[in-house]
Amino acid sequence: MTTDESDQAGPVASAEPVERGESAGRDHGRAYRTRVLAERDRLRAALPAAAEHQRMVLDDLVDRNAGTAFGRRHGLAAVRTLDDLRAAVPVQTFADHAPWIERMAAGERRVLTARDPVVYFTSSGSTGERKKIPITADFMRTSFFPFFYAAWAPIVEHFPDTLARPEYFLNLKHDVVAAPTVTASGRPHLGASQVDFGAAFGEPLSAEPGTRAPWMRLPVAVDDADHERRMYLRLRMAVEADVRAVIGINPAMVAVLPHQLARWWPDIVREVRDGTLGGVRCLEPNPRRARELDALDTYAGTIRPAQVWPRMRVLFCWTTGIASLYLPGLRAEFGADVAVLPAPVAASEGPVAVALDRHGTAGSLLVTAAVHEFLDADDDVTPDSDTLRWEELEAGREYHVIFTHVGGFYRYAVGDVVRVVDRVAGVPRVEYAGRGTRSDAAGERLRESQVTRAVAAAARAGGLEVRNVACRVRTAGPAAYEFALASTSPWSPTEIEAAAARLDEALGAESPGYRTARAAGHLGPPTVRQLGTDAFARDWQARVAEGVRPTQVKDRMFRQDAAMWDRLVAEPFSEARRAPDATGQQEPAAAAVAALEP
Repeated sequence: MTTDESDQAGPVASAEPVERGESAGRDHGRAYRTRVLAERDRLRAALPAAAEHQRMVLDDLVDRNAGTAFGRRHGLAAVRTLDDLRAAVPVQTFADHAPWIERMAAGERRVLTARDPVVYFTSSGSTGERKKIPITADFMRTSFFPFFYAAWAPIVEHFPDTLARPEYFLNLKHDVVAAPTVTASGRPHLGASQVDFGAAFGEPLSAEPGTRAPWMRLPVAVDDADHERRMYLRLRMAVEADVRAVIGINPAMVAVLPHQLARWWPDIVREVRDGTLGGVRCLEPNPRRARELDALDTYAGTIRPAQVWPRMRVLFCWTTGIASLYLPGLRAEFGADVAVLPAPVAASEGPVAVALDRHGTAGSLLVTAAVHEFLDADDDVTPDSDTLRWEELEAGREYHVIFTHVGGFYRYAVGDVVRVVDRVAGVPRVEYAGRGTRSDAAGERLRESQVTRAVAAAARAGGLEVRNVACRVRTAGPAAYEFALASTSPWSPTEIEAAAARLDEALGAESPGYRTARAAGHLGPPTVRQLGTDAFARDWQARVAEGVRPTQVKDRMFRQDAAMWDRLVAEPFSEARRAPDATGQQEPAAAAVAALEP
Protein backbone atom coordinates (compact mmCIF):
# COMPACT_ATOMS: atom_id res chain seq x y z
CA MET A 1 0.00 0.00 0.00
CA THR A 2 1.41 3.41 -0.93
CA THR A 3 1.60 6.16 1.68
CA ASP A 4 -1.06 8.28 -0.01
CA GLU A 5 -3.76 5.64 0.15
CA SER A 6 -6.69 6.52 2.37
CA ASP A 7 -7.67 4.33 5.28
CA GLN A 8 -11.16 2.92 5.13
CA ALA A 9 -13.22 4.35 7.96
CA GLY A 10 -15.42 1.36 8.74
CA PRO A 11 -17.17 1.03 12.10
CA VAL A 12 -15.13 2.57 14.92
CA ALA A 13 -17.54 3.12 17.79
CA SER A 14 -17.12 0.62 20.60
CA ALA A 15 -18.84 -2.57 19.60
CA GLU A 16 -21.20 -4.39 21.93
CA PRO A 17 -19.50 -7.27 23.75
CA VAL A 18 -19.76 -10.57 21.92
CA GLU A 19 -20.79 -13.67 23.80
CA ARG A 20 -18.19 -16.41 23.48
CA GLY A 21 -18.17 -20.07 24.26
CA GLU A 22 -15.91 -21.36 27.02
CA SER A 23 -13.41 -22.84 24.55
CA ALA A 24 -13.30 -19.68 22.45
CA GLY A 25 -12.82 -17.66 25.62
CA ARG A 26 -9.80 -19.76 26.63
CA ASP A 27 -8.28 -19.45 23.17
CA HIS A 28 -8.78 -15.68 23.22
CA GLY A 29 -7.21 -15.50 26.68
CA ARG A 30 -4.10 -17.40 25.59
CA ALA A 31 -3.72 -15.27 22.46
CA TYR A 32 -4.20 -12.09 24.48
CA ARG A 33 -1.60 -13.09 27.08
CA THR A 34 0.89 -13.99 24.34
CA ARG A 35 0.42 -10.66 22.56
CA VAL A 36 0.64 -8.56 25.72
CA LEU A 37 3.83 -10.17 26.99
CA ALA A 38 5.43 -10.14 23.53
CA GLU A 39 4.87 -6.39 23.16
CA ARG A 40 6.26 -5.82 26.66
CA ASP A 41 9.33 -7.91 25.85
CA ARG A 42 9.91 -6.03 22.58
CA LEU A 43 9.84 -2.70 24.38
CA ARG A 44 12.26 -4.00 26.99
CA ALA A 45 14.59 -5.29 24.28
CA ALA A 46 14.60 -1.88 22.59
CA LEU A 47 15.99 -0.04 25.62
CA PRO A 48 19.69 -0.96 25.18
CA ALA A 49 19.49 0.26 21.55
CA ALA A 50 17.45 3.37 22.34
CA ALA A 51 19.53 5.78 20.22
CA GLU A 52 19.18 3.54 17.18
CA HIS A 53 15.42 3.23 17.66
CA GLN A 54 15.06 7.01 17.97
CA ARG A 55 16.85 7.41 14.61
CA MET A 56 14.56 4.79 13.08
CA VAL A 57 11.46 6.58 14.35
CA LEU A 58 12.68 9.86 12.85
CA ASP A 59 13.59 8.24 9.54
CA ASP A 60 10.22 6.53 9.30
CA LEU A 61 8.11 9.62 9.96
CA VAL A 62 10.18 11.70 7.53
CA ASP A 63 9.88 9.03 4.82
CA ARG A 64 6.13 8.86 5.28
CA ASN A 65 5.23 12.51 5.87
CA ALA A 66 7.83 14.65 4.09
CA GLY A 67 5.46 15.16 1.16
CA THR A 68 2.59 16.49 3.25
CA ALA A 69 1.66 20.16 3.36
CA PHE A 70 3.33 20.49 6.75
CA GLY A 71 6.35 18.53 5.57
CA ARG A 72 6.84 20.75 2.53
CA ARG A 73 6.37 23.91 4.56
CA HIS A 74 9.09 22.87 7.02
CA GLY A 75 11.44 21.02 4.68
CA LEU A 76 11.11 17.62 6.35
CA ALA A 77 12.65 15.91 3.33
CA ALA A 78 16.05 17.30 4.36
CA VAL A 79 15.75 16.17 8.01
CA ARG A 80 18.21 13.44 8.94
CA THR A 81 18.96 14.11 12.61
CA LEU A 82 17.29 15.58 15.66
CA ASP A 83 19.33 18.75 15.16
CA ASP A 84 17.90 19.01 11.63
CA LEU A 85 14.40 18.61 13.05
CA ARG A 86 15.07 21.32 15.64
CA ALA A 87 16.25 23.69 12.91
CA ALA A 88 13.28 22.93 10.66
CA VAL A 89 10.36 22.96 13.10
CA PRO A 90 9.81 25.24 16.11
CA VAL A 91 8.43 23.83 19.33
CA GLN A 92 4.66 23.62 18.84
CA THR A 93 1.55 23.69 21.01
CA PHE A 94 -1.89 22.35 20.16
CA ALA A 95 -2.88 25.86 19.06
CA ASP A 96 -0.10 25.69 16.46
CA HIS A 97 -1.32 22.32 15.19
CA ALA A 98 -5.02 23.19 15.30
CA PRO A 99 -5.29 25.01 11.93
CA TRP A 100 -3.61 22.07 10.17
CA ILE A 101 -5.89 19.60 11.97
CA GLU A 102 -9.00 21.56 11.01
CA ARG A 103 -7.97 21.34 7.37
CA MET A 104 -7.70 17.56 7.75
CA ALA A 105 -11.03 17.35 9.57
CA ALA A 106 -12.66 19.28 6.71
CA GLY A 107 -11.47 16.62 4.25
CA GLU A 108 -8.18 17.99 2.88
CA ARG A 109 -5.67 15.20 2.35
CA ARG A 110 -1.92 14.95 3.04
CA VAL A 111 -1.88 17.87 5.46
CA LEU A 112 -0.03 16.57 8.54
CA THR A 113 0.11 12.90 7.60
CA ALA A 114 0.38 11.02 4.34
CA ARG A 115 -2.43 8.68 5.27
CA ASP A 116 -5.87 9.97 6.21
CA PRO A 117 -6.98 9.70 9.83
CA VAL A 118 -9.34 6.83 10.52
CA VAL A 119 -10.77 8.58 13.57
CA TYR A 120 -10.19 11.66 15.68
CA PHE A 121 -9.70 11.16 19.41
CA THR A 122 -11.24 13.80 21.60
CA SER A 123 -9.55 15.32 24.60
CA SER A 124 -10.63 18.04 26.99
CA GLY A 125 -7.04 19.12 27.64
CA SER A 126 -6.48 21.77 30.31
CA THR A 127 -8.96 24.24 28.81
CA GLY A 128 -12.00 21.97 28.64
CA GLU A 129 -12.32 22.43 24.87
CA ARG A 130 -12.90 19.35 22.73
CA LYS A 131 -9.69 18.85 20.80
CA LYS A 132 -9.51 16.86 17.59
CA ILE A 133 -6.60 14.41 17.66
CA PRO A 134 -6.03 12.83 14.22
CA ILE A 135 -5.36 9.09 14.48
CA THR A 136 -3.91 7.20 11.52
CA ALA A 137 -3.29 3.49 11.05
CA ASP A 138 0.48 4.20 10.89
CA PHE A 139 0.39 5.84 14.32
CA MET A 140 -1.64 3.05 15.85
CA ARG A 141 0.64 0.34 14.51
CA THR A 142 4.01 1.92 15.32
CA SER A 143 3.29 4.12 18.35
CA PHE A 144 0.01 3.22 20.05
CA PHE A 145 -0.52 -0.53 20.04
CA PRO A 146 2.92 -1.55 21.38
CA PHE A 147 2.52 0.53 24.55
CA PHE A 148 -1.22 -0.15 24.77
CA TYR A 149 -0.73 -3.91 24.95
CA ALA A 150 2.38 -3.70 27.13
CA ALA A 151 0.51 -1.62 29.70
CA TRP A 152 -1.51 -4.66 30.73
CA ALA A 153 1.53 -6.92 31.19
CA PRO A 154 1.80 -6.55 35.00
CA ILE A 155 -1.81 -7.68 35.37
CA VAL A 156 -1.51 -10.50 32.81
CA GLU A 157 1.72 -11.80 34.32
CA HIS A 158 1.14 -11.38 38.03
CA PHE A 159 -2.65 -11.44 38.45
CA PRO A 160 -3.79 -13.93 35.77
CA ASP A 161 -6.81 -15.04 37.81
CA THR A 162 -8.43 -11.64 37.27
CA LEU A 163 -8.62 -12.39 33.55
CA ALA A 164 -10.44 -15.70 33.95
CA ARG A 165 -13.89 -14.15 33.55
CA PRO A 166 -15.00 -10.83 31.98
CA GLU A 167 -16.99 -9.83 35.06
CA TYR A 168 -13.90 -9.92 37.25
CA PHE A 169 -13.02 -6.50 35.83
CA LEU A 170 -14.94 -3.29 36.45
CA ASN A 171 -13.65 -1.10 33.62
CA LEU A 172 -14.69 2.45 34.50
CA LYS A 173 -13.07 4.09 31.48
CA HIS A 174 -14.63 2.02 28.70
CA ASP A 175 -17.46 4.17 27.39
CA VAL A 176 -19.63 2.68 24.66
CA VAL A 177 -21.24 5.29 22.43
CA ALA A 178 -24.05 4.54 20.00
CA ALA A 179 -23.80 7.61 17.79
CA PRO A 180 -20.41 9.36 17.80
CA THR A 181 -20.06 12.88 16.48
CA VAL A 182 -18.24 13.20 13.18
CA THR A 183 -15.98 15.74 11.54
CA ALA A 184 -16.93 17.62 8.39
CA SER A 185 -15.11 14.89 6.45
CA GLY A 186 -17.28 12.22 8.08
CA ARG A 187 -14.64 10.74 10.38
CA PRO A 188 -15.77 9.81 13.91
CA HIS A 189 -14.70 12.18 16.68
CA LEU A 190 -14.81 10.40 20.02
CA GLY A 191 -12.78 9.30 23.01
CA ALA A 192 -10.09 6.65 22.71
CA SER A 193 -12.08 4.44 25.11
CA GLN A 194 -15.06 4.65 22.74
CA VAL A 195 -13.25 3.28 19.67
CA ASP A 196 -13.53 -0.34 18.61
CA PHE A 197 -9.89 -0.92 17.69
CA GLY A 198 -10.71 -4.32 16.25
CA ALA A 199 -13.13 -2.90 13.68
CA ALA A 200 -11.21 0.29 12.97
CA PHE A 201 -7.63 -1.01 12.85
CA GLY A 202 -7.86 -4.78 12.48
CA GLU A 203 -6.79 -5.53 16.06
CA PRO A 204 -9.27 -8.12 17.41
CA LEU A 205 -7.19 -8.67 20.57
CA SER A 206 -7.21 -4.99 21.52
CA ALA A 207 -10.38 -5.06 23.65
CA GLU A 208 -9.40 -4.05 27.18
CA PRO A 209 -10.03 -6.31 30.18
CA GLY A 210 -13.60 -5.99 31.37
CA THR A 211 -15.09 -4.79 28.10
CA ARG A 212 -17.07 -8.05 27.75
CA ALA A 213 -18.54 -7.80 31.26
CA PRO A 214 -22.35 -8.01 31.26
CA TRP A 215 -22.82 -4.40 32.39
CA MET A 216 -20.98 -3.09 29.34
CA ARG A 217 -24.07 -4.03 27.31
CA LEU A 218 -26.88 -2.50 29.34
CA PRO A 219 -30.31 -4.08 28.75
CA VAL A 220 -32.00 -0.67 29.04
CA ALA A 221 -31.61 2.31 26.75
CA VAL A 222 -29.39 5.14 27.96
CA ASP A 223 -28.67 8.36 26.14
CA ASP A 224 -25.03 8.71 25.08
CA ALA A 225 -24.76 11.99 27.00
CA ASP A 226 -26.24 10.67 30.26
CA HIS A 227 -22.98 9.54 31.80
CA GLU A 228 -24.23 9.62 35.37
CA ARG A 229 -27.14 7.27 34.68
CA ARG A 230 -24.84 4.87 32.87
CA MET A 231 -22.45 4.82 35.84
CA TYR A 232 -25.29 4.06 38.23
CA LEU A 233 -26.71 1.25 36.10
CA ARG A 234 -23.33 -0.41 35.65
CA LEU A 235 -22.53 -0.19 39.33
CA ARG A 236 -25.93 -1.63 40.21
CA MET A 237 -25.15 -4.67 38.02
CA ALA A 238 -21.55 -4.98 39.20
CA VAL A 239 -22.48 -5.41 42.87
CA GLU A 240 -23.85 -8.84 41.96
CA ALA A 241 -20.51 -9.92 40.49
CA ASP A 242 -17.19 -11.06 41.96
CA VAL A 243 -15.21 -8.01 40.84
CA ARG A 244 -11.47 -8.42 41.37
CA ALA A 245 -9.94 -5.51 39.45
CA VAL A 246 -10.91 -1.92 38.71
CA ILE A 247 -9.59 0.01 35.71
CA GLY A 248 -9.80 3.77 35.91
CA ILE A 249 -6.67 5.21 34.22
CA ASN A 250 -7.91 8.59 35.49
CA PRO A 251 -7.61 8.02 39.28
CA ALA A 252 -10.44 10.45 40.02
CA MET A 253 -12.81 7.86 38.50
CA VAL A 254 -11.58 5.26 40.99
CA ALA A 255 -11.62 7.71 43.90
CA VAL A 256 -15.28 8.55 43.37
CA LEU A 257 -16.45 4.92 43.37
CA PRO A 258 -16.75 4.59 47.20
CA HIS A 259 -18.77 7.80 47.23
CA GLN A 260 -21.06 6.48 44.51
CA LEU A 261 -21.66 3.23 46.38
CA ALA A 262 -22.62 5.10 49.54
CA ARG A 263 -24.72 7.63 47.70
CA TRP A 264 -26.69 5.14 45.62
CA TRP A 265 -26.78 2.28 48.10
CA PRO A 266 -30.51 2.17 49.01
CA ASP A 267 -31.48 2.24 45.32
CA ILE A 268 -28.92 -0.43 44.45
CA VAL A 269 -30.01 -2.83 47.19
CA ARG A 270 -33.69 -2.39 46.34
CA GLU A 271 -33.09 -3.00 42.64
CA VAL A 272 -30.98 -6.09 43.28
CA ARG A 273 -33.80 -7.51 45.38
CA ASP A 274 -36.46 -6.69 42.80
CA GLY A 275 -34.50 -7.57 39.67
CA THR A 276 -34.89 -4.08 38.24
CA LEU A 277 -32.40 -1.88 36.47
CA GLY A 278 -33.25 1.80 36.64
CA GLY A 279 -36.80 0.83 37.52
CA VAL A 280 -37.14 -1.54 34.56
CA ARG A 281 -37.76 -5.23 35.31
CA CYS A 282 -35.16 -6.86 33.09
CA LEU A 283 -32.93 -8.89 35.45
CA GLU A 284 -33.47 -11.84 37.75
CA PRO A 285 -34.54 -10.86 41.29
CA ASN A 286 -31.73 -11.64 43.73
CA PRO A 287 -33.11 -11.36 47.28
CA ARG A 288 -30.21 -13.36 48.72
CA ARG A 289 -27.61 -10.92 47.41
CA ALA A 290 -29.79 -8.02 48.46
CA ARG A 291 -29.83 -9.36 52.05
CA GLU A 292 -26.04 -9.71 51.97
CA LEU A 293 -25.63 -6.16 50.75
CA ASP A 294 -28.14 -4.78 53.21
CA ALA A 295 -26.32 -6.55 56.04
CA LEU A 296 -23.07 -4.82 55.05
CA ASP A 297 -24.66 -1.45 55.56
CA THR A 298 -26.29 -2.48 58.83
CA TYR A 299 -23.09 -4.00 60.22
CA ALA A 300 -20.47 -1.49 59.05
CA GLY A 301 -22.49 1.70 58.74
CA THR A 302 -20.36 2.77 55.79
CA ILE A 303 -20.19 0.89 52.50
CA ARG A 304 -16.72 0.24 51.13
CA PRO A 305 -15.69 -1.53 47.93
CA ALA A 306 -13.67 -4.05 49.97
CA GLN A 307 -16.90 -5.24 51.59
CA VAL A 308 -18.87 -5.45 48.37
CA TRP A 309 -16.05 -7.21 46.50
CA PRO A 310 -13.90 -9.04 49.09
CA ARG A 311 -11.68 -10.67 46.44
CA MET A 312 -10.49 -7.38 44.97
CA ARG A 313 -6.89 -7.68 43.77
CA VAL A 314 -5.87 -4.76 41.53
CA LEU A 315 -6.49 -1.08 40.85
CA PHE A 316 -5.10 0.29 37.57
CA CYS A 317 -4.75 4.06 37.26
CA TRP A 318 -2.27 6.92 37.37
CA THR A 319 -0.57 6.80 40.76
CA THR A 320 1.26 10.13 40.87
CA GLY A 321 0.40 13.82 40.74
CA ILE A 322 -2.47 14.85 43.03
CA ALA A 323 -3.53 11.20 43.22
CA SER A 324 -0.39 10.46 45.26
CA LEU A 325 -2.04 12.31 48.15
CA TYR A 326 -5.17 10.17 48.32
CA LEU A 327 -4.24 6.78 46.84
CA PRO A 328 -2.94 5.31 50.15
CA GLY A 329 -6.30 5.98 51.80
CA LEU A 330 -8.23 4.94 48.71
CA ARG A 331 -6.38 1.65 48.54
CA ALA A 332 -7.61 0.85 52.05
CA GLU A 333 -11.18 1.36 50.81
CA PHE A 334 -10.66 -1.44 48.29
CA GLY A 335 -8.67 -3.78 50.55
CA ALA A 336 -5.40 -3.83 52.45
CA ASP A 337 -3.76 -6.28 50.03
CA VAL A 338 -4.92 -4.61 46.82
CA ALA A 339 -2.13 -3.75 44.38
CA VAL A 340 -2.20 -0.34 42.68
CA LEU A 341 -0.51 -0.52 39.26
CA PRO A 342 0.40 2.62 37.31
CA ALA A 343 -1.26 3.42 34.01
CA PRO A 344 1.05 4.63 31.21
CA VAL A 345 2.32 8.19 31.02
CA ALA A 346 0.41 9.24 27.94
CA ALA A 347 -1.97 11.77 26.43
CA SER A 348 -4.52 11.48 23.66
CA GLU A 349 -1.89 12.98 21.35
CA GLY A 350 0.64 10.24 22.02
CA PRO A 351 2.43 8.00 24.54
CA VAL A 352 5.48 8.89 26.63
CA ALA A 353 6.30 5.97 28.94
CA VAL A 354 4.94 2.65 30.16
CA ALA A 355 5.79 0.47 33.15
CA LEU A 356 7.64 -2.63 31.99
CA ASP A 357 7.69 -4.15 35.47
CA ARG A 358 5.76 -3.63 38.71
CA HIS A 359 7.23 -0.24 39.60
CA GLY A 360 4.56 1.66 41.48
CA THR A 361 4.81 5.02 39.73
CA ALA A 362 7.18 5.13 36.77
CA GLY A 363 7.56 3.72 33.27
CA SER A 364 10.37 3.49 30.76
CA LEU A 365 10.51 6.01 27.94
CA LEU A 366 8.92 4.62 24.78
CA VAL A 367 11.89 4.97 22.47
CA THR A 368 10.13 3.15 19.61
CA ALA A 369 7.01 5.35 19.65
CA ALA A 370 8.22 8.92 19.12
CA VAL A 371 11.24 11.19 19.00
CA HIS A 372 11.38 12.69 22.48
CA GLU A 373 12.75 16.01 23.63
CA PHE A 374 12.56 17.65 27.02
CA LEU A 375 12.77 21.08 28.63
CA ASP A 376 13.49 21.90 32.24
CA ALA A 377 10.15 22.32 34.02
CA ASP A 378 11.19 25.72 35.43
CA ASP A 379 11.61 27.12 31.90
CA ASP A 380 8.91 28.54 29.69
CA VAL A 381 7.96 26.54 26.59
CA THR A 382 8.65 28.79 23.60
CA PRO A 383 9.03 28.11 19.87
CA ASP A 384 12.81 28.42 20.16
CA SER A 385 13.25 26.56 23.46
CA ASP A 386 16.64 24.90 23.78
CA THR A 387 15.50 21.34 24.36
CA LEU A 388 17.31 18.37 25.88
CA ARG A 389 17.76 14.86 24.54
CA TRP A 390 16.70 11.91 26.65
CA GLU A 391 20.39 11.12 27.27
CA GLU A 392 20.78 14.47 29.04
CA LEU A 393 18.03 14.04 31.63
CA GLU A 394 18.94 13.87 35.34
CA ALA A 395 17.31 11.68 37.97
CA GLY A 396 15.18 13.61 40.43
CA ARG A 397 14.48 16.53 38.08
CA GLU A 398 11.30 17.48 36.26
CA TYR A 399 10.85 18.26 32.57
CA HIS A 400 8.26 19.37 30.04
CA VAL A 401 7.65 16.64 27.44
CA ILE A 402 7.97 17.36 23.70
CA PHE A 403 7.51 14.64 21.10
CA THR A 404 7.36 14.05 17.36
CA HIS A 405 5.69 11.01 15.84
CA VAL A 406 4.31 9.64 12.58
CA GLY A 407 0.76 10.51 13.59
CA GLY A 408 1.22 14.17 12.68
CA PHE A 409 2.48 15.86 15.84
CA TYR A 410 5.79 17.63 15.34
CA ARG A 411 7.90 18.88 18.25
CA TYR A 412 4.66 18.97 20.18
CA ALA A 413 4.70 20.27 23.77
CA VAL A 414 2.03 18.04 25.25
CA GLY A 415 1.58 20.15 28.40
CA ASP A 416 2.63 17.48 30.91
CA VAL A 417 5.59 17.52 33.27
CA VAL A 418 7.42 14.29 34.13
CA ARG A 419 9.90 13.50 36.87
CA VAL A 420 12.88 11.26 36.15
CA VAL A 421 13.00 8.47 38.73
CA ASP A 422 15.99 6.47 37.52
CA ARG A 423 17.31 4.69 34.43
CA VAL A 424 16.81 1.18 33.08
CA ALA A 425 19.33 0.01 30.45
CA GLY A 426 20.45 3.63 30.25
CA VAL A 427 16.98 4.94 29.36
CA PRO A 428 15.15 7.30 31.75
CA ARG A 429 12.25 5.92 33.70
CA VAL A 430 9.75 8.71 34.32
CA GLU A 431 6.56 9.34 36.27
CA TYR A 432 3.83 11.87 35.65
CA ALA A 433 4.40 14.89 37.90
CA GLY A 434 1.50 17.13 36.86
CA ARG A 435 0.28 19.55 34.26
CA GLY A 436 2.78 22.09 33.00
CA THR A 437 0.47 25.04 33.67
CA ARG A 438 1.54 27.50 36.35
CA SER A 439 -0.15 29.73 38.85
CA ASP A 440 1.63 33.07 38.78
CA ALA A 441 -0.05 35.98 40.56
CA ALA A 442 3.13 37.68 41.81
CA GLY A 443 6.08 35.95 40.15
CA GLU A 444 5.76 32.73 42.20
CA ARG A 445 5.44 30.51 39.07
CA LEU A 446 4.02 27.56 41.00
CA ARG A 447 3.62 24.27 39.18
CA GLU A 448 1.07 21.64 40.14
CA SER A 449 3.79 19.20 41.19
CA GLN A 450 5.39 21.76 43.50
CA VAL A 451 2.12 22.45 45.27
CA THR A 452 1.37 18.74 45.57
CA ARG A 453 4.71 18.11 47.26
CA ALA A 454 4.25 21.12 49.55
CA VAL A 455 0.81 19.93 50.65
CA ALA A 456 2.16 16.42 51.27
CA ALA A 457 5.05 17.78 53.35
CA ALA A 458 2.81 20.09 55.40
CA ALA A 459 0.31 17.33 56.13
CA ARG A 460 2.94 14.72 56.91
CA ALA A 461 4.74 17.01 59.38
CA GLY A 462 1.51 17.43 61.33
CA GLY A 463 0.39 13.81 61.10
CA LEU A 464 -2.59 14.86 58.99
CA GLU A 465 -4.25 12.94 56.17
CA VAL A 466 -5.31 14.67 52.95
CA ARG A 467 -8.01 13.19 50.74
CA ASN A 468 -7.72 15.79 47.96
CA VAL A 469 -6.74 19.41 47.47
CA ALA A 470 -7.28 22.43 45.28
CA CYS A 471 -6.19 26.03 45.55
CA ARG A 472 -6.81 29.47 44.10
CA VAL A 473 -5.34 32.93 44.42
CA ARG A 474 -7.64 35.10 46.52
CA THR A 475 -7.67 38.48 44.81
CA ALA A 476 -9.92 40.41 47.24
CA GLY A 477 -7.41 42.46 49.20
CA PRO A 478 -3.75 41.40 49.15
CA ALA A 479 -3.20 38.42 46.85
CA ALA A 480 -2.84 35.17 48.75
CA TYR A 481 -3.36 31.47 48.17
CA GLU A 482 -6.45 29.80 49.55
CA PHE A 483 -6.34 26.03 49.93
CA ALA A 484 -9.28 23.67 50.18
CA LEU A 485 -8.34 20.29 51.63
CA ALA A 486 -10.59 17.31 52.28
CA SER A 487 -9.78 14.66 54.86
CA THR A 488 -11.49 11.78 56.63
CA SER A 489 -11.16 13.15 60.17
CA PRO A 490 -11.65 16.68 61.55
CA TRP A 491 -8.73 19.01 62.15
CA SER A 492 -8.74 21.33 65.11
CA PRO A 493 -8.38 25.12 64.55
CA THR A 494 -4.85 24.86 65.93
CA GLU A 495 -3.98 22.08 63.47
CA ILE A 496 -5.40 24.07 60.54
CA GLU A 497 -3.40 27.14 61.52
CA ALA A 498 -0.21 25.10 61.91
CA ALA A 499 -0.82 23.36 58.58
CA ALA A 500 -1.15 26.73 56.83
CA ALA A 501 2.17 27.89 58.33
CA ARG A 502 3.94 24.67 57.29
CA LEU A 503 2.41 24.92 53.83
CA ASP A 504 3.74 28.46 53.48
CA GLU A 505 7.21 27.25 54.37
CA ALA A 506 7.00 24.23 52.06
CA LEU A 507 5.87 26.36 49.09
CA GLY A 508 8.85 28.63 49.65
CA ALA A 509 11.17 25.63 49.66
CA GLU A 510 9.68 24.43 46.37
CA SER A 511 9.63 27.76 44.55
CA PRO A 512 12.16 30.59 44.84
CA GLY A 513 9.61 32.83 43.14
CA TYR A 514 7.06 32.13 45.86
CA ARG A 515 9.66 32.79 48.55
CA THR A 516 10.61 36.10 46.96
CA ALA A 517 6.98 37.19 46.52
CA ARG A 518 6.22 36.45 50.15
CA ALA A 519 9.30 38.29 51.40
CA ALA A 520 8.43 41.34 49.30
CA GLY A 521 4.84 41.36 50.53
CA HIS A 522 3.40 40.74 47.08
CA LEU A 523 1.72 37.59 48.41
CA GLY A 524 0.03 37.23 51.77
CA PRO A 525 0.19 34.06 53.87
CA PRO A 526 -1.90 31.13 52.61
CA THR A 527 -5.10 30.09 54.29
CA VAL A 528 -6.48 26.58 54.66
CA ARG A 529 -10.08 25.45 54.94
CA GLN A 530 -11.11 21.88 55.61
CA LEU A 531 -13.81 20.44 53.39
CA GLY A 532 -16.14 17.52 53.88
CA THR A 533 -14.75 14.07 53.29
CA ASP A 534 -16.58 13.66 49.99
CA ALA A 535 -16.39 17.28 48.80
CA PHE A 536 -14.20 16.48 45.79
CA ALA A 537 -16.26 13.40 44.92
CA ARG A 538 -19.43 15.49 44.99
CA ASP A 539 -17.80 18.10 42.80
CA TRP A 540 -16.67 15.38 40.37
CA GLN A 541 -20.15 13.92 40.25
CA ALA A 542 -21.68 17.36 39.62
CA ARG A 543 -19.45 17.91 36.60
CA VAL A 544 -20.42 14.53 35.16
CA ALA A 545 -24.10 15.36 35.74
CA GLU A 546 -23.51 18.51 33.69
CA GLY A 547 -22.50 16.35 30.72
CA VAL A 548 -18.70 16.04 30.95
CA ARG A 549 -17.41 12.56 30.11
CA PRO A 550 -16.10 10.86 33.28
CA THR A 551 -12.69 10.15 31.73
CA GLN A 552 -12.23 13.90 31.23
CA VAL A 553 -13.12 15.01 34.77
CA LYS A 554 -9.65 14.99 36.29
CA ASP A 555 -7.97 16.27 39.41
CA ARG A 556 -7.11 19.95 39.03
CA MET A 557 -4.95 21.80 41.53
CA PHE A 558 -5.51 25.37 40.34
CA ARG A 559 -9.17 26.41 40.28
CA GLN A 560 -9.56 30.11 39.66
CA ASP A 561 -13.14 29.93 38.34
CA ALA A 562 -15.26 31.54 41.10
CA ALA A 563 -18.43 29.53 40.51
CA MET A 564 -16.60 26.20 40.46
CA TRP A 565 -14.66 27.15 43.58
CA ASP A 566 -17.81 28.13 45.46
CA ARG A 567 -19.43 24.83 44.57
CA LEU A 568 -16.40 22.89 45.75
CA VAL A 569 -16.14 24.61 49.13
CA ALA A 570 -19.87 24.74 49.85
CA GLU A 571 -19.75 21.62 52.06
CA PRO A 572 -18.05 22.06 55.46
CA PHE A 573 -16.39 19.10 57.11
CA SER A 574 -18.82 16.38 58.14
CA GLU A 575 -18.10 12.88 59.31
CA ALA A 576 -21.42 11.69 57.85
CA ARG A 577 -20.50 10.08 54.56
CA ARG A 578 -24.03 9.83 53.26
CA ALA A 579 -25.24 13.31 54.19
CA PRO A 580 -28.04 14.78 52.04
CA ASP A 581 -27.33 17.49 49.51
CA ALA A 582 -27.27 21.00 50.95
CA THR A 583 -30.07 21.93 48.55
CA GLY A 584 -32.32 19.18 49.88
CA GLN A 585 -32.97 18.10 46.31
CA GLN A 586 -33.39 14.51 45.22
CA GLU A 587 -30.09 12.69 44.77
CA PRO A 588 -29.19 12.45 41.05
CA ALA A 589 -29.13 8.65 41.32
CA ALA A 590 -32.71 8.59 42.48
CA ALA A 591 -33.62 11.04 39.74
CA ALA A 592 -31.92 8.76 37.20
CA VAL A 593 -33.93 5.80 38.44
CA ALA A 594 -37.16 7.76 38.37
CA ALA A 595 -36.49 8.91 34.82
CA LEU A 596 -36.16 5.32 33.64
CA GLU A 597 -39.31 4.04 35.29
CA PRO A 598 -42.03 3.10 32.80
